[in-house]
Amino acid sequence: MNLFSVGISHHTASVDVRERMWLSADEARTVLPALKEQFFSECMLVSTCNRTELYGVLRDPVVNEARITGLLLDAKHAEDIVRPDHFIAHRAGAAVHQLFKVAAGIDSMVIGDIQILNQVKEAFQAAGEQHTMGPVMNRLMQATLHVGKRVRTETSLCEGAVSVSYAAVELASKIFADLSRKSALLIGAGETGELTMKHLVGKGIGHVSVANRTRARAEALVADLGGSVVDYEHIVDALRTADIVVTSVNSPTYVVGPDDVHSVMRQRGNNPLFIIDIGVPRNVNPAARKIENLFLYDIDSLNAIVDRNLEKRKRELPHVTTILREELVEFFRWYRSLEVAPAIQDLRDTFEQIRAGEVEKNINRFRAEDRDLVELVTRRIVNKLLHHPLTALKEGSENGNGTSESLTRVKVLRELFGIGTGTKRDE
Repeated sequence: MNLFSVGISHHTASVDVRERMWLSADEARTVLPALKEQFFSECMLVSTCNRTELYGVLRDPVVNEARITGLLLDAKHAEDIVRPDHFIAHRAGAAVHQLFKVAAGIDSMVIGDIQILNQVKEAFQAAGEQHTMGPVMNRLMQATLHVGKRVRTETSLCEGAVSVSYAAVELASKIFADLSRKSALLIGAGETGELTMKHLVGKGIGHVSVANRTRARAEALVADLGGSVVDYEHIVDALRTADIVVTSVNSPTYVVGPDDVHSVMRQRGNNPLFIIDIGVPRNVNPAARKIENLFLYDIDSLNAIVDRNLEKRKRELPHVTTILREELVEFFRWYRSLEVAPAIQDLRDTFEQIRAGEVEKNINRFRAEDRDLVELVTRRIVNKLLHHPLTALKEGSENGNGTSESLTRVKVLRELFGIGTGTKRDE
């Protein structure tokens, strides 16, 4: 079996190594045809921030792996930082299993990564555009996407926020049924705060305001997200109209205190106010939690939610493993048929050739009215002789016997009857 994979990932390489091996779409369009020309009959590349992995069907099963990785290194001029031990290679079933794990989201830095399946799908499509796909890789693509779909529909692996920013948005969605009618205020344009706001925009938040000590940074973020800029000195006033507040300010003192919230809540008519305090040190005095209709969550609260969701995802791993095992069996049942079906046809052709040849040599010994019967009887004899071996060969392929066992049967059959070996049968 010539299926093969090799690559680097977060398991083997740090981010500075991984980013050197990341392939842009244009680079992949150049590398894929070169790989196919030199090493593969079919191949595709998955390249993300966490992995660059090559999958394909080798032309020569004994090819030197270093030559393949060498081509990738040359394409990226990365020999100065990427070492051979950064790469992990898989063959046959292990290569398929690796791709299934990636698509399922269990080989990601965060278990249940919801983006990776689309990235794998895009990798297959890119390979198709470069004409480096073939029957095996196309079937593998179908199986891989089916794995991802099953994991997402039959398990809870991808459910529950596993990042602080997304946990905050999930909480907001539970408190406010319709985010499109709500407004959000970002105080401080820190990385996590900005990401949280982007998630809120993605969820359809009605309006966004940004307040930052450096106004130019706030204006740049508004240009990206939409919305408006609030003067940093007026953030307490802005609390009157905001429904969701995300604070991410580097400050040694509290930015918002209980008195500020008390004053604001009276003016708001006690409409709920949801504050996500991502600042370290905290930006909002925790004493404000006592105020009615104020929902205050800090970084520890969000991390606790993330940890619970991660544990929940881990509990789904046995179910995911079962799905992968089932899909592996199904894929290799098909793959074995690639060897078994031609062998069956070759054996039928061989027996038919012998039968037809013997009938032709001896047909004149029979009366004209018996010749059709001779054809019928000899065909029946051949079919009966072949019935048991062909049935056993088919069932061995269909019932999931080991790949090596099925291929051994095919090899023995070809050797015994001299089919597909170049052996000339006695006339």
